[in-house]
Amino acid sequence: MNSNPLNGWQVDRQRINFVGHDLERPECIIAQPDGSLFTADARGGVMEISPNGQQRLLAPLNATQGAADFNQRYVQSAGASLPNGLALTEAGDFIICNWGLDRVEQLDRQGNLQVLCDQLDGKPLGKTNFPLLDRHGRLWFTVTTTQQPWTDSINSGVQDGYIAVMDEQGVRVAAEGFAGTNEIRFDDKEQWLYVVESNARRISRLRLRPDGSLGEREIFGPRELPGFPDGFAFDSFGNLWVTLIMSDLLIALTPDGDLLTLLDDGDPQATATLNAHYRARTLTPEVMQAARGSLAPWMASITFGGPDLRTVYLGSLMGTRIPCFRSPVAGQPLIHWR
Repeated sequence: MNSNPLNGWQVDRQRINFVGHDLERPECIIAQPDGSLFTADARGGVMEISPNGQQRLLAPLNATQGAADFNQRYVQSAGASLPNGLALTEAGDFIICNWGLDRVEQLDRQGNLQVLCDQLDGKPLGKTNFPLLDRHGRLWFTVTTTQQPWTDSINSGVQDGYIAVMDEQGVRVAAEGFAGTNEIRFDDKEQWLYVVESNARRISRLRLRPDGSLGEREIFGPRELPGFPDGFAFDSFGNLWVTLIMSDLLIALTPDGDLLTLLDDGDPQATATLNAHYRARTLTPEVMQAARGSLAPWMASITFGGPDLRTVYLGSLMGTRIPCFRSPVAGQPLIHWR
């Protein structure tokens, strides 16, 4: 039996490099084999970063940009475009979950925008978070909560997050009752759909049935992680790399569900305060804002890229550039990675 390449391994901070400059809320990152990157951008679209470092904003001309202050952009997050999760279609267009406008969009390389979905059963979607395409062409997306502001859902303990799917039959709820639904990923055989439940600090997974519906549900790994999970990605060994936002930890869950700490960039005192308020259900935006690291403040996502899929990129909500480093194991290829 091969030993896990992550056992005993941690990120060498001296070997961390950075990509991009003056980025705005690069929450989600799509990497391509030639070294180009596409990141979500708070100016209403996607920032393209070429291998030579040149940047080009792909955004509709009429994108409504929100205020720059923390409360309006990160807490209220309503009425202005705020791209969050991204997916890449076979044609090269971007599927965007727009956190600020509570909808799912499609953006082409010329900046033309199409709203794919903004209602379900006649009701607003809620805080759309992350889109995912499967091998059958179905579009899955998550809604974190329907509460406004979304931060209220953490203290209340409400489990109103859900997963929706869009196919030739329309849009429907595929699963519901989640505590802060965030990123979702399939395993390499598309047998299980893994789900980040940020507010409950756990990873769940659901069996994908042959008819495309979701079946049995279970917790994967610890019942509670040491922070709020946000983004995740599989490597080729089967480890699930997970970012813990605000405490700014990068961890990995092994195929057996064991937890490995790969990078700790948090502020210990601010993290302790964050955790105490989480337990007491007294979290405030001020406490949350104070808890962050320096490499990728509010570390929000992880992406494997480069020609060998061994370069790791970290997305964040408050960073202006993207940290990257080499991994001892390659990532799992994504749909339409080309």
